[in-house]
Amino acid sequence: MTEKRFCLQCDDGTELVHDTRDMVISVDTLSDTVPAVSGWHCPVCGECEFDEGEAQRYADALAEMRKSAAIRQGQALRAIRKRLRLSQRDAGLLFGGGVSAFSEYERGKTRPPKSTRILLDLLGRHPELMDEVRRAD
Repeated sequence: MTEKRFCLQCDDGTELVHDTRDMVISVDTLSDTVPAVSGWHCPVCGECEFDEGEAQRYADALAEMRKSAAIRQGQALRAIRKRLRLSQRDAGLLFGGGVSAFSEYERGKTRPPKSTRILLDLLGRHPELMDEVRRAD
């Protein structure tokens, strides 16, 4: 191929290479490989300008991984909430988000705010702090 393309991400004149490569995708603690992605790959930063149809295949794999990560996170939140002996309603009122918030979090429909995730993780490891959280409410 005589066509030349340059990486817009690096923006330093790095020339892209037309190739078929496996591309790693990651969401939270999950990672997987989308095999044989055809396109213009940057040898420096790993960005890719996809060939026709490849972007959709890559996006579908990433969407599926995001869905799996949301479900896993929801299961973890549910386990912590149950260990703390809170109903979904009580957790939603105590941590914010409203009455149905924890139902949506636990089903993976909505991502809880980062502050809620961090606080629940800490309380899961230190349930003795739950009394202090209730007093602060």
